Amino acid sequence: MSELEPDLPAGYAEVLAAVKNEVRSARTLARRAANTAMLQMYWKIGRTILDQQSTRPWGSKVLERLALDLRAEFPKSRGFSRSNLSYMRAFAAAWDWPEGIVQSDFGQLPWGHVIELLKLKEPAARDWYAARAVERGWKLEQLQHQIHTGLHLRTGAAPNNLEARIPDEGEELVGALAKDPLVLDFLGLDDQAEESAMEEALTLRMTQTLAELGPGFSFVGRQFPLDVDGDLYEIDLLFFHWLSNRFVVLELKQGRFHPRDLGQLGFYVAAVNDMLRQPFHAPTVGILVCGSKNDRTVRYSLDGAAQPIAVTSYTYETLPAQERAALPSPAEISAALEREQPQALEEPE
Repeated sequence: MSELEPDLPAGYAEVLAAVKNEVRSARTLARRAANTAMLQMYWKIGRTILDQQSTRPWGSKVLERLALDLRAEFPKSRGFSRSNLSYMRAFAAAWDWPEGIVQSDFGQLPWGHVIELLKLKEPAARDWYAARAVERGWKLEQLQHQIHTGLHLRTGAAPNNLEARIPDEGEELVGALAKDPLVLDFLGLDDQAEESAMEEALTLRMTQTLAELGPGFSFVGRQFPLDVDGDLYEIDLLFFHWLSNRFVVLELKQGRFHPRDLGQLGFYVAAVNDMLRQPFHAPTVGILVCGSKNDRTVRYSLDGAAQPIAVTSYTYETLPAQERAALPSPAEISAALEREQPQALEEPE
């Protein structure tokens, strides 16, 4: 210890850590308070515009003039463009309760998120995405992706036998694990991509993969090895769902679902339960991801499966062509298979 550094009393490190946490918490609260105040201001401006337009000819030219005057009066304040004033008007028209904004999900979201939500025509959908954006801490690009791919229509839709195999918690697990379809447009692949290329792409872009799977997933490994008395098997992708405290085995199948696929996945689920699961872990669940499926065939197969399994399909076709062009091509993803890659737990920056 340096002679200039005083002797520190016992417990100083713990006190320092507590003070740092207080500072961080205060800063977070201050940012939230400032954001809420800004949203209230925007709502009131939007309400004023709505009131004027109901009694006076406040058209686009008047809004343009209002934007110019506000920018002249407050040159350091951004957000007084004509288009933003239009969003303020839409904000006030969509949610007509100024006092309730503070307690609502919208009062906790950045303005960019609110603008994205305003593009939704259905009020119920706006509220649904707002609640989940707050709950899951979505960044703007994640919110945009989930809206674009219709997450509110896909949650809990995959055929499964979770309630039958795990009666105590199966109903809750359906909403957490059984999304259908999985939208994998961020991989830049097409329907001809092989399973190995899909695995590689999902691993390399793990941040987007976890966001698409839903909250609570953490990545364990790709081609995860299972040594069953000298016989080596490899799980395509192994995850741990910490919200339900269980391993989740994910198997990829190119093309149409076949009943035999559940036999292999059921084997992996049973093996993980025996070899990896600890007494404090909940039973393992399997998810089969295939290119397409006949739901009746899937239902018959699930009825005969001993392990808890969900069967979901995947699609690449929701991303606009311009955005798809900016993503890695199938050839580039396949080429990555020929290079030695370290285990990728996060998406490369």
